[in-house]
Amino acid sequence: MKTETRKRGRERLDERLAALKPVDRLRVPPKGWVRAIRDALGMSGVQYARRLNVRPPSIAALEASEVSETIQLKTLRRAAEALDCTLVYALVPNDSLEGAVHARARKIALRNLGRVAHTMKLEAQETPGSVSDARLETYIRDKIKERDLWDEP
Repeated sequence: MKTETRKRGRERLDERLAALKPVDRLRVPPKGWVRAIRDALGMSGVQYARRLNVRPPSIAALEASEVSETIQLKTLRRAAEALDCTLVYALVPNDSLEGAVHARARKIALRNLGRVAHTMKLEAQETPGSVSDARLETYIRDKIKERDLWDEP
């Protein structure tokens, strides 16, 4: 039951995150989002500092920390609000979440079935096509539990 619930949850998340793909559309500008938006608005560093209620040198430090990826989310959110923007934070999987779970299960199944096939070969009991796709899928469905997918590297 939990497996089906998690699967539906993954599918819903995949649907929501699909709007953010391909992620290269969201590549950070060379000088960072804060600087790019501030420049596009025609806002000087001094003007921006006033909006944030900080000293002007702090703006250069803020923008540099964004570029170096050391900025804190709380600071970035405050910086966005001062530019009348909304910070959007997301983790976008390279594959679908469902695809990641299946790929991990397949890797484990191949490893486990490969061991069995190797042992059978050593004992001269090898069967042709011993690790077929159908056998893999059956093994994944019957033997691999979702909760065990991430226990090992």
